[in-house]
Amino acid sequence: GYRTKVAVSSTDQRVDCVGACVGVRGNRIKNIVDELAGERIDIVPWSPDPAKYVYNALAPAEVSMVIVDEDSHQLLVVVPDDQLSLAIGRQGQNVRLASRLMNWRIDVKSETRYANLEDPGYRSLVAVPGIDETLADKLFASGIASASALAAADIEQIKAAAKVDDERAEDLRDMAAMNVASEGG
Repeated sequence: GYRTKVAVSSTDQRVDCVGACVGVRGNRIKNIVDELAGERIDIVPWSPDPAKYVYNALAPAEVSMVIVDEDSHQLLVVVPDDQLSLAIGRQGQNVRLASRLMNWRIDVKSETRYANLEDPGYRSLVAVPGIDETLADKLFASGIASASALAAADIEQIKAAAKVDDERAEDLRDMAAMNVASEGG
């Protein structure tokens, strides 16, 4: 592969487990990297606390908040907007390796999207069939802040916000209207 993540720990408080693996001036890890044809190796301090462990595993990205669901082994990781691509990594590699390392499902959200998900109107948009979070972000940012607002919106307003054609805009409005009607009745 191109990159590996390895978790390490030490039973001796005086031993820096990451430093011991890297070696003086990186000599220990350099030999392993050379043996693996230049594959990048991230050495991560292991922790029994999933929140701290995911914080370490997603480095160098900064983590703002972690929500742990121990029953389903899922983590929701919230990162600053400018750190999202770093946390996810090239083609999702960073978060995928962290997930495999921890054996937990990891969902990474930006602070903006997490804040939107806390809004009931935004959640009603995401609940409309055919609307994912990316499309909901566009609609929400343009002032269409709920499924009922989408159902009442003008086709031109939907086209401009979602950057779709007439037919797709009508479909979105109709799906929103059906969704609002089914929840209201």
